[in-house]
Amino acid sequence: MGAILVLEDGRTFHGDAFGAAATRVGEAVFNTSMSGYQEILTDPSYAEQVMTMTAPHIGNTGVNEEDPESDNVWVGGLIVRSLSRAPSSWRATGGLHHYLQRAGVPGMQGIDTRALVRHLRTRGAMKCVLSTDGTSESRLREQLAAWPGMEGRDLASTVSTREVYEYASPAKPTVRLAVVDGGCKRNILRMLAEAGAYVRVHPLHDPAEAWMEGVDGVLLSNGPGDPAAIPGVVDEVRKVVGKKPVVGICLGHQLLGLALGASTFKLKFGHRGGNQPVRDERTRVVSITSQNHGFAVDRASLEATGAAVTHVHLNDHTVSGFVHAERGVQAVQFHPEASPGPHDAAGVLLDQFIDFVRGGAK
Repeated sequence: MGAILVLEDGRTFHGDAFGAAATRVGEAVFNTSMSGYQEILTDPSYAEQVMTMTAPHIGNTGVNEEDPESDNVWVGGLIVRSLSRAPSSWRATGGLHHYLQRAGVPGMQGIDTRALVRHLRTRGAMKCVLSTDGTSESRLREQLAAWPGMEGRDLASTVSTREVYEYASPAKPTVRLAVVDGGCKRNILRMLAEAGAYVRVHPLHDPAEAWMEGVDGVLLSNGPGDPAAIPGVVDEVRKVVGKKPVVGICLGHQLLGLALGASTFKLKFGHRGGNQPVRDERTRVVSITSQNHGFAVDRASLEATGAAVTHVHLNDHTVSGFVHAERGVQAVQFHPEASPGPHDAAGVLLDQFIDFVRGGAK
């Protein structure tokens, strides 16, 4: 069966279907990672996004039970140049086509993904609808017109855990952390546990008092959607700031910026992939990082709060990290846990987070 992608500006792409026979509306975005598609598909930060992979061959290594970053496939759809239906890896337990089919997620292959990506880079990320079930184009355009888009959307609440749980509880923890789950990736929790931390995970909408109880500090996780759409969470974060050390990753970075009094804005086409160059303004060292976000913290408003910018994205000079030492806040926009992505920032930065929390714990 054929597949069709319709963009909000009217441009359409026709290709071959794989995965589930379905129609999904979302935001058309692209990811520049060369590998790690299973981690991307299962990262909650990609909720309601139709993902185009810029690497031409996807599916070569199949899928397995160890690499998912959550229990669900969160992308709205997947678009690739060429799908490999014969995976070759000793770790593979299945193929990508059946993986998406079981998850109810449509896929499209056989299109010129370079043309699509160039279009999105020029025009920006935009609303789209991907269909592999034969829905008429007129009906697809109706569904597309009805979809509200990403700005003003609280998607983090939909992907957050519903219950508090302990992920790691060592006998002699190096530090005790509460992780606020706005769409937390498993590898963040895994690396914190490997560093010897006690890790307790909370729903996004738990009160600040619950986050702070019995821990040395709070970590705000990554996640999807518009950070300005969850003002209640921002209010709770403000209650923590100054009382416990707080660190943030990706969405957590944005929420901390808002809690300090800064503003956020939507990027033209976002940062998604494993080749994002970030410079540490303190050491001038450049790291290649993994990022996946469509919103950023405004630098001028952030610096007006007294925070110092520690990291800058070298492609567009947006804020990739900041610290407010007096208020016990530290955050980065990129993913120190990678998964997928380069490991320039892996481990070291999470160790810095842990040291920061231990040094400021009250």
